[in-house]
Amino acid sequence: MSSTCSMPHAETKDNTCVTTKAAILILSDPKSGSEEALGRVFNALAAAYDFKQQGDEVTILFNGAGTRWIGELSKEDHPAHALFEEVKDNVAGVSCGCADVFGGAEDAKKSGFELITDNPVPGTTGLPSLRKLATDGYTVLTF
Repeated sequence: MSSTCSMPHAETKDNTCVTTKAAILILSDPKSGSEEALGRVFNALAAAYDFKQQGDEVTILFNGAGTRWIGELSKEDHPAHALFEEVKDNVAGVSCGCADVFGGAEDAKKSGFELITDNPVPGTTGLPSLRKLATDGYTVLTF
């Protein structure tokens, strides 16, 4: 029986294709200046790259203080810039409410990323709905 999967390992024993759906949620704060924050965003982007390369569905969201990363990752001299460029077409957007609080809205808009408001949390301009991602079959990974 011939395979219909584009990736050989994305096929089960009965020749059906399996695609993983992953939502990468970046929460780490670049202003902390810590190696941990850089390690978290780098590993988030690396995970997104891995899913993308294997033909899986992957979406990246910036929430909380993580909304500040857009401005940093857009700098050509940033250590994770090249990796960010490889996966930025998978960025669903930036939490609007979080960007308001943490100051990431301007960089998100300037970079052309959507400010997501589909979860109308009281007292905010809205956040991404993690419930929607879960009901759409995504595994949510936080960094």
